[in-house]
Amino acid sequence: MKKQGMLNSHIAEVLSRLGHTDTIVIADCGLPIPDEVKRIDISLKQGDPSFIETIEAVLADMVVEKATLASEIVEENIVVHQSTLQRLGDAEINYVSHEKFKELTKNAKAVIRTGEVTPYANIIFHAGVTFS
Repeated sequence: MKKQGMLNSHIAEVLSRLGHTDTIVIADCGLPIPDEVKRIDISLKQGDPSFIETIEAVLADMVVEKATLASEIVEENIVVHQSTLQRLGDAEINYVSHEKFKELTKNAKAVIRTGEVTPYANIIFHAGVTFS
């Protein structure tokens, strides 16, 4: 559920339409995006905007109940993994293989493609609610 003012109109629209447990993906620039899933490409150049910058902006405007990461990030992208965990607060964290992660993207409401160029910098956010 949307919390506040995202400036990107395409992302704001997706966030405003999310229901409990709906998912969105924030991806590096190399993740394959299924044709049937809405693509929001915010990449400008390699590294810009970064994965972390993008998740910070989305987390400021979305209630995230759970997050899913590829298990490969733990060893293959330690810095981004640790930085991501620091930003997720109390959200439940799940890990799946990168192959399973790519399968799960088919169910997302949208994939936000960043300019990130480090390995496995991808996350699935599962929407929560603002009430108990």
